[in-house]
Amino acid sequence: MTSNNVQAKATLSEKVGYGLGDMSSSMFWKVFTAYLPFFYSTIFGLSLVDATFLMLVTRIWDAVSDPMMGIIADRTSTRWGRYRPYLLWIAIPFAVVGVLLFTTPEGWSYESKRIWAYVTYILMMTVYTAINVPYGAMLGVVTDDSDEKTVFSSFRMFFAYGGSFMVLAGWEPLCKFFNNMRGIDAGVNDPSSWQYSMMVIAACCAVLFFLTFLMTRERVKIMPKKTSVLSDLGSLFRNAPWWILLGGVLFFNFFNAVRYTAGPFFFASVIGNGAHLSIFSAEFLFYAGIFFAVGEIANMAGVAMTPSITRRIGKKTTFMGSLVLLMVFSVLFFFVPCTSGGYWAMMLLQVLISVITGIVSPLVWSMYADIADYAELKFKTVSTGLIFSSSSMAQKFGGAIGGSAVTAILAAVGYSTVADAVQTESALLWVKALMSFVPAAVAAVSMLFLFFYPLTSGRMKDIQNELQRRRSMDS
Repeated sequence: MTSNNVQAKATLSEKVGYGLGDMSSSMFWKVFTAYLPFFYSTIFGLSLVDATFLMLVTRIWDAVSDPMMGIIADRTSTRWGRYRPYLLWIAIPFAVVGVLLFTTPEGWSYESKRIWAYVTYILMMTVYTAINVPYGAMLGVVTDDSDEKTVFSSFRMFFAYGGSFMVLAGWEPLCKFFNNMRGIDAGVNDPSSWQYSMMVIAACCAVLFFLTFLMTRERVKIMPKKTSVLSDLGSLFRNAPWWILLGGVLFFNFFNAVRYTAGPFFFASVIGNGAHLSIFSAEFLFYAGIFFAVGEIANMAGVAMTPSITRRIGKKTTFMGSLVLLMVFSVLFFFVPCTSGGYWAMMLLQVLISVITGIVSPLVWSMYADIADYAELKFKTVSTGLIFSSSSMAQKFGGAIGGSAVTAILAAVGYSTVADAVQTESALLWVKALMSFVPAAVAAVSMLFLFFYPLTSGRMKDIQNELQRRRSMDS
């Protein structure tokens, strides 16, 4: 498996550099999660039904491309390492396709635009997979220490949420900026302004991936693959902890996706455009972007807590306890009134929910790294890329199912996407439920999976000690 043990601890600059990679990924992913369903149904011009099928059907390709990319990455060998070179190779295509995704062809028929949406969305998920799967798999080779992997994961998620904050806080002002430059009313959702805004985001993302490539290194040296693809897949399918964590993470991502997708609809129809937060004599506009942006800051606070919490009570206990709290706070959200004081209560609940999701997020990647170690010991195979590709698949499946579920439910209850439409009481009730009871139920399912997760802190110490012994014998 590995030819030598790690000789030196990773530096702070490596951890920062690793974090910048997910800042890039998350800037894109948060735009997709929070705004793409709204973009397709309201700006691009797809019906809610077509937008639902678009996001759902493209996941079939993801089910193939994610493990395929993991297999390819596991068998890559260059002077830069196994996974790291993909950050260099895919950064530019990643940025270009992101811009195409938010491009609305002018003068095209509805059917032609629908085909364009399918092509660009599939391309986007393909390049996202091509860069994000190897990036995630790097966690298995930047260090061989389980606690240090959690630290790397925490840096990763801290910067990820920082990138998400910048996108969520800046997206709507950026669109308004380009509207003003072109003499368009600031409140208009102009397709070109959305495209220009994405160009700015895409350029930043490409630069960040280049920095990650320059600032990181693969410390754990892995021998070239000797096992077949079928052998690796067979080992993966026999890996019980992988199946359990995959289910838990899938529904955790489903939780986040439902809330982020429902958010713009909630603010458009339940909160309205004129809502403000009052602080003494000052007033601030209360809108979806600021709601979720504050959440990203809270996410960062949660990430900072993760290493100390997990060292005290373990990764599994931290994950399960967090899910219980997510259920409680989500249910409470339903009962908050749309008043000045209620808006502050919504913000408080958003902060609490976001702190908790911030605690969980680094755990996901650290636990996948633990599963890679478990697989190496039990099945004598190094399939880090393949294992991490499942996390990417769970992220995208959770996002797609969440986004599709929201648009499908809204279509079923008669939600109207026509500008200034008056929504029915039933539709408004469901919009509120999509921000509260539905995410709570999803968190409950995630907790059921985690209950059976077997890789406790004590067991991981035994696994790592045995792996280090084997690696020292191979060196």
